[in-house]
Amino acid sequence: MALTKEQKQKNIENLKEKMARQKAMVFVDFKGLKVKDLFELKKRLRDLDSVFQVCKKTLFNLVLKEKKIRVDVKKFEGQLGVLFAFGDEIAPLKAIYNFSKEQGNLKILGGFLENQFQGKEYLVTLAELPSQEELWARLVVSIKAPVSNFVQVLEANIKGLIYALRAINKQ
Repeated sequence: MALTKEQKQKNIENLKEKMARQKAMVFVDFKGLKVKDLFELKKRLRDLDSVFQVCKKTLFNLVLKEKKIRVDVKKFEGQLGVLFAFGDEIAPLKAIYNFSKEQGNLKILGGFLENQFQGKEYLVTLAELPSQEELWARLVVSIKAPVSNFVQVLEANIKGLIYALRAINKQ
């Protein structure tokens, strides 16, 4: 069903508002994705302070031109969905990447990070990186390892002495 002029204007204003607040924007093709899977994706993203919105390419192009962003979304194949990340830029990207691995019908097309257009390969590489918490944990383990190893060496010397004394005591 065709949208009326008022509905199109309302959609454009909604997109402008989201683009003003976003820290990252990811374009995806969701052609063939079931409705229940789309709702599951939206639910996951809502918990990460982000929104997934289905967009008409012509309307989204108008908003991009008005914001002076030079990307033609008409060249993207399939149905266009846009992920707007308002808080953390990477966590929603990871969520949508993991969802695309679960559901083969969702494909990352590209996106905007730090006000620059990034291709699919760059976004997938970012999504595959470990989380910040995991990196902090690895750092703590790396810092702790030399001290822990030193304590084990000292314990080994004491244990060796105890074994030697026990052996002498048994004789």
